[in-house]
Amino acid sequence: MDNVCEEQVFNTIFKSNSKTIFNYIYYKYGNEEKAYDAVQEAFVKLWENCAKVAPDKAKAFVYKVANNLYLNVLKAEKVRLKYAEKATKDRNQESPEFLLEEKEFKEKLERALDSLPENQRTVFLLNRIDGKKYAEIAEMEGISVKAIEKRMHLALKTLREQIDGI
Repeated sequence: MDNVCEEQVFNTIFKSNSKTIFNYIYYKYGNEEKAYDAVQEAFVKLWENCAKVAPDKAKAFVYKVANNLYLNVLKAEKVRLKYAEKATKDRNQESPEFLLEEKEFKEKLERALDSLPENQRTVFLLNRIDGKKYAEIAEMEGISVKAIEKRMHLALKTLREQIDGI
């Protein structure tokens, strides 16, 4: 049977899960650097406990550890979601009015996302930005698909109320 202590098995687990776990922690708490640290530390803990964790439980172990590490870091910090600006295309042909409207929409969207409860914001971003299916998100959060559907419904309802045209 495969063992997490085998370097190849560990590397496979890391390669197939580290980016998704990073995104999960980042979307949930909004701090890129701390999310990266939590994921790295979670994989170190997986390695340290490799003999105790079965390969099929490794993904859940790392999610839980990364989340707990981040919660420990957070304590009283107020967290705000930040968007990494996507590479901007040549905007020379776009009118100042369009650019202003686009900026106002982004600000409105960011405010609306910030107003969502953390659990709804996380589900929304994992689904819409990362393209994760509800079943995958439910596994990450450790809750039912029905609960994820409800969170998504509430998030979309709030966003529609706050932003015209979503």
